[in-house]
Amino acid sequence: MKRSAIRGVLFDLDGTLLDTAPDLIRVLNQVRVEQGKVPVPYEVARTQVSHGSSGLIRLGFPELDGEPLEKLRLRLLALYSAQLAIDTALFDGCEAVLQALQERKLAWGIVTNKPGFLTVPLLATLGLDSRAGCVVSGDTLPQRKPHPAPLLLAASQLSLPPETCLYVGDAERDVQSARAAGMPVLVARYGYLGPEDDPDSWLPDAHIDTPLQIIDWLDGAAAR
Repeated sequence: MKRSAIRGVLFDLDGTLLDTAPDLIRVLNQVRVEQGKVPVPYEVARTQVSHGSSGLIRLGFPELDGEPLEKLRLRLLALYSAQLAIDTALFDGCEAVLQALQERKLAWGIVTNKPGFLTVPLLATLGLDSRAGCVVSGDTLPQRKPHPAPLLLAASQLSLPPETCLYVGDAERDVQSARAAGMPVLVARYGYLGPEDDPDSWLPDAHIDTPLQIIDWLDGAAAR
């Protein structure tokens, strides 16, 4: 479809719209210190932030599984819920993107696997809850990305056909979800990709290295 037909942009949250890594890595390392372990280096932990509390706690405690690991995951969430937005902020350039979308009268929303009890207060703290046209969290529906249902719900809440919505994310499941929903999709390489990730093999419509390249893509700039 023509890029000029795009009427809305949907964002993944962690690693795409918001840089949540500083707060999440801090609480992961709080849990590790509580357990007598040294902190995980920031750059190592950053690659797991898009995988949520499960990915982070597995990184922090690879020797554990089952109930002991789940207990530590819940401890991480308890710590995180009490300090959601100490250092979390929009990625550089995202505010300009949101303003450009508003000027163009393009709707925007958020589709994340982050659970609602974290997503809702985080967005409220940052003043984004009243700006987003829709917010679909990881527990809004029984299905989560890579299932297309969350993206389809978001498009419906924006009163837009799915094919007129662009999705932007930083994980393979984001591409899979968008493809299944019939949406064009961009991969944010500035997000939380790890050395094992191969975003070229995910076959998005394009890759972006800065948020402002979303606007470039909408304006028809060459795909990267």
